[in-house]
This record gives sequence, C-alpha cells and structure tokens, in this order.
Amino acid sequence: MKTYLVGGAVRDRLLGLPSGDRDYVVVGESQDAMLARGFKPVGRDFPVFLHPQTGEEYALARTERKSGRGYRGFVVDADPAVTLEEDLQRRDFTINAIAEDADGNLVDPYGGAHDIERRVLRHVGPAFSEDPLRVLRAARFMARFAPLGFSIAPETQVLMREMVATGELADLVPERVWQELVRALASPAPAAFLRTLHACGALAVVLPEVDALYGVPQRAEYHPEVDTGVHIELVCDMAARLAPGDDLIGFAALTHDLGKALTPPDVLPRHVGHESAGVAPLRALCERLKVPAAHRQLAEIACREHLNVHRLFELRDRTVHELLARCDGFRQPARIAQLVLVCEADKRGRAGLSDCEYPQGPELLRLHAAALAVRGADVAREGLEGPALGEALARARIAAIATARARTAQ
Repeated sequence: MKTYLVGGAVRDRLLGLPSGDRDYVVVGESQDAMLARGFKPVGRDFPVFLHPQTGEEYALARTERKSGRGYRGFVVDADPAVTLEEDLQRRDFTINAIAEDADGNLVDPYGGAHDIERRVLRHVGPAFSEDPLRVLRAARFMARFAPLGFSIAPETQVLMREMVATGELADLVPERVWQELVRALASPAPAAFLRTLHACGALAVVLPEVDALYGVPQRAEYHPEVDTGVHIELVCDMAARLAPGDDLIGFAALTHDLGKALTPPDVLPRHVGHESAGVAPLRALCERLKVPAAHRQLAEIACREHLNVHRLFELRDRTVHELLARCDGFRQPARIAQLVLVCEADKRGRAGLSDCEYPQGPELLRLHAAALAVRGADVAREGLEGPALGEALARARIAAIATARARTAQ
C-alpha cells in the first residue's frame, strides 16, 4: 500500500513549527481493499478511513470535479487509478500540496517547498476558484502565517477578487464562515484575516457589519489611527496578544465598536452613543452566523459597557455595582475578567498605544472581588426575603466597593 504524509504536517515541519494531526493519502487502493486491511470508514463525502492501530486519517487519492455552486458542488472520483500528483493538484495552496513518502522524500510537483522558503501563499491551479471557502481559508492562513512573513501571491489576490465578484461567496453556509472566523480569531494575527478579506471585497459579503467600519473616522486625539477599521484590526491583534488562542475574547474585540458605522456623517468624527447603537448590528451578525451563546453574551456586554469600564475611576460606587450586575458578574464571575481583557485590548489597540498601561483593568477586578466576597448569608436577617434581601445585599456590596476604594486612596 503506497501511503504519503500530506498537507499541514509536511508544511509545518518545513516551517519548523510543531505539527498537529498527521493525515495520509493512499494511492492505488480501493475502498474494499482498505476495509479488508481493517481501516474504519469515516468519510461522508469522500473516502476517508481511520488506521486500525494509530487512529490517524488515511484518505484515498481523489480528484474533484465542479458540479454546482458553492463549496459542496463537487463530484469526487477516488478510483485506484488516481495519481498522487492529481490528488495534490486539487488542493488549495502550494504549501499544502506537498507529500512525503515513508523514507522522508518530498513529492512537490507544484513548488510548495519553494513558496515556503519565499513565504508566499499561492493557489495550486485554476480549480482554486471552484470553492468559495478557499477565500476564507486564504485569509485564515494569513492570520496564522503573517507573523512568519507570509504574503499572498499577486495572482492569487486577483483570483480571489474575481471569485468575490461572481457572487459565489453568498453560497457559503453560516457554520463554515463561523468556523473559519473562530480559527482566525484564535490565531496570532487576526488582523491579517480582516485585511485579506477587506482587500478582495469578501469582508463585505461575510462580515458586512465589520466591513462598514473601514473609512469611518474617529477623533485623532483618542485614536491616532483615525480609521475605525484599522482600529478594529489593532484591537483584534492586541486581544490575540493578551489572550492567545481565545476566540471568545477575540470575537468580543472584533465586534465591540460596530455602532460606529451607524454614526450620522454630520457628527463625525465623534461617536456619541455608539455603544448602544452597536447592539443591533451585533445581534444581526450573531443571528446570521449562528454564533454560540457564550460568544454572543460576552460580545454584547463588551459592546454595551466598554466605555463605562474606560471611565471606571469616574463612576460612583453604586454605578460600579450596577455595571457588575448588568454583566451578571455575581452569578458568572469569569465574565468580568473577560470584559477587562476586551477593554484593555480596545485601549491598547490604537496606533502608538500598544504598550500603554490600563489601570482600569486591575482596579475593576479588585472592586469586583470585594463585592463578590459579600454573600447573601452575610446580610440575611429574620424575615428578610425576596426584593428586600436583594436590596440589602446590593447595599452591602456597594459598601464593600466603597471600602476597597478608600483603602486605595490611603
């Protein structure tokens, strides 16, 4: 049985990165032969098997022929006559179209190793344009590899713009868009994902609420980068720096300023009330992409409350308590720490301010801890229940916040 290691494992080894899952392609075999060897079938749309001992994935070499619109519109041929080169030709980028035999020899018919050396993301061939999901994959790979110096080949950029112009990206199902977005937000440079999609016009299709922020001016004394779209890029990269791999923080960072796209032109570059204005487009985005509840909830809290956190030192004790309560910080304490990370990313995600301090963060965490230490049992009295107990608990927590602040002042 001729087997070759393919895809990401080979690419990452050549890049000097730790490799994840190891995937193999099998040449010259049939599905019946694989079953006879004890492999377990798992592929729904094409023949993929799990090795009976290692559990690693082995796929039969195959070709794909376009049969309809969208990323599902393909007819798969996994005949034993399909060659390794034909299988590699159907792949998206040259850096992913490299195989390695059992002796460690590379099979690289499309120059992927050379493109790795040059740090270029290039499509394998014209079949790239048949799958609209590949536009998002290009952007997601840039979110991962831009810090290594990668750029997209000019001819691939042209092809991506042409794919957007055909309207095929409209056929992408929300779950696949969300999957690529989440992986990009958990990458080291999510801003590269946004820039790539914006440059080819795809961002306006898959994330129109975010795309609308580009070109919207902000006050330069607070935002030296001025352009709101650029600010979002900086915030997303800062979120990735503060909370590596955390797509929950990343999504809230991405969507915290959506209301700025709705600011009337005659009041620009000021954005009074953009926090509340951003809730509606955020909810629309979440509904369209079927965003999980945890991501929705934190994103809405960050959208609504980020300016209140920035103004923490101006807030009264009672107002701080109300902020914590609105965020459900007493029932879900982790929410406050998450909100702090998003707000710090917002503050430091500005041109020239990436290394600035954010004292509001540790202060809010300290006040939250003081209030959280007060329990219902601490204020319960005989006959006190319902709203009366809730009011007593709130008063005690506000007092705890005041005491914590007084200690700081001393």
